[in-house]
Amino acid sequence: MDEAFLDLEAIEVELDEEVLDAIDEKAFADHRDNRDAAVRDLLDEWLKQRAADDGDESS
Repeated sequence: MDEAFLDLEAIEVELDEEVLDAIDEKAFADHRDNRDAAVRDLLDEWLKQRAADDGDESS
């Protein structure tokens, strides 16, 4: 994996309506309507799942 992006201060992503709805639902349910916290939480879940999937492929 190319980790050059880790030195970036900011990134820009484009999300579709379905993903934005999921973020808003998580923000409301788990983070007192804090959308930033919900995004960080969902990103953390995605990264952990990706790491687990990468581990499965190497076996």
